[in-house]
Amino acid sequence: MGSISKNFKMKQIPLTQNKFALVDDEDFKYLNQWKWHYHKGYATRAGKMVNYKREIEKIYMHRLILNTPKGLETDHNNGDKLNNCRSNLRIVTKSQNKMNTGIRKDNISGFKGVYFDKYWDKWRSRIKKDGKQIHVGYFKSLPEAVLAYNEAAIKYFGEFARLNII
Repeated sequence: MGSISKNFKMKQIPLTQNKFALVDDEDFKYLNQWKWHYHKGYATRAGKMVNYKREIEKIYMHRLILNTPKGLETDHNNGDKLNNCRSNLRIVTKSQNKMNTGIRKDNISGFKGVYFDKYWDKWRSRIKKDGKQIHVGYFKSLPEAVLAYNEAAIKYFGEFARLNII
């Protein structure tokens, strides 16, 4: 996590698996009345039973904090799913939330939106917007491809762009 201002007050809420969620002081008392779990990177708690199979709905801490309406999502600006401070959360559409995702697990270049194309023997950058692939270009070097992706991300995603760090 990045540096935090000394004026910024936050607390930690314990989760299972020896994890903690960060929350603002103003939300701590309300949120700390429940037992929270670490589930797939997020802070969750059990909600009501959703069907006869005794499946329990999960309540996500970040959605609860912002009271995110159904049909919308809550984005963690910095990508840290356990930083549930209000300054790190925003209500977004599914498309906007996808723009702010990190590197895919199967990525081998180490950079979002960049891979080596063996057929062309070059690095390729591409970006996905509204479900459509956008070809950014082919490049002789990895740094060129990474910079091109970053420029495209700013152009197409604006404030939701998750840029590669070179």
